[in-house]
Amino acid sequence: MSAEKKRFIYSLVFPVFFLFVIWAVKIFEITMELSLVEGGVFPRRISGLKGILFSPTIHGDWKHLLDNSLPAFFLSLALFYFYRDIAYRIWLLIYFIGGILLWAVGREAYHIGASGLIYGLATFLFLSGVIRKVRSLMAISLLVVFWYGGMVWGLLPFDYEVSFEAHITGAVSGIILAILYRDQGPVPERSPLLDEEEENEEEEETPYWKGPDTGEAAKPD
Repeated sequence: MSAEKKRFIYSLVFPVFFLFVIWAVKIFEITMELSLVEGGVFPRRISGLKGILFSPTIHGDWKHLLDNSLPAFFLSLALFYFYRDIAYRIWLLIYFIGGILLWAVGREAYHIGASGLIYGLATFLFLSGVIRKVRSLMAISLLVVFWYGGMVWGLLPFDYEVSFEAHITGAVSGIILAILYRDQGPVPERSPLLDEEEENEEEEETPYWKGPDTGEAAKPD
C-alpha cells in the first residue's frame, strides 16, 4: 500500500467515527422516544455547561442532521489529511473553544448541532490556507461554504431559530487557531511561474563578463 493511500485511510478514521457518533445519538433519541435538546449549551447557566461537550452531537431533526453530516465529514477529513500531526489538537480545540465562547455570549436558549464546529473547521482551513499559501485548503473551504448554503449569511441573525451565535463563536475559534498555528501545517505551495522567475533571476545574477562556470573573467577573442 502506498504512503499516500495510508495517509488517506488514516485521515478517514476520526471523521467516520464522529459521523457514526452523531447518527447513533439521533437513532438512540428516536428509538427511545426521547428529546436530548436539554443536552445542548444553555449560556451562562451552570447546568448548560454540559452542552459544551454534548451539543455538537445533538440535532433537532433528520434534516438538521443531514445538513451537518457531510460538511462536518469533509472538513474533518481535510483537516486530518493536511494537518496530520496536529489534527486531533485542532479539532478538539475548535470543538471546546467554540462551545465555551457560545456558553459565554449566546442567547438564553438551548443551542444544539455541529454547525459551530463546521464554521470553525471551515474558517481554520481557509485562513490557514491563506496564511500558509496552500491553495487546495482555500479551495476545499470555499467549496464547502457554497455547498453548505451560504455560510456567510449564517453569521447574521436572519433566522432566530438558528444559532448564529454558534456559527460566530465557531468561526472565531477557527481564526484564533489559524493564527496560533500559522507555523504548522502543510508546506506552502510554490507557483511554477514564480519558480521560473527565480531561475531567470539566478541566471541574470552572473555578470556578462564572467565565465559561465568558473567565474573567471572572460577573455576577449
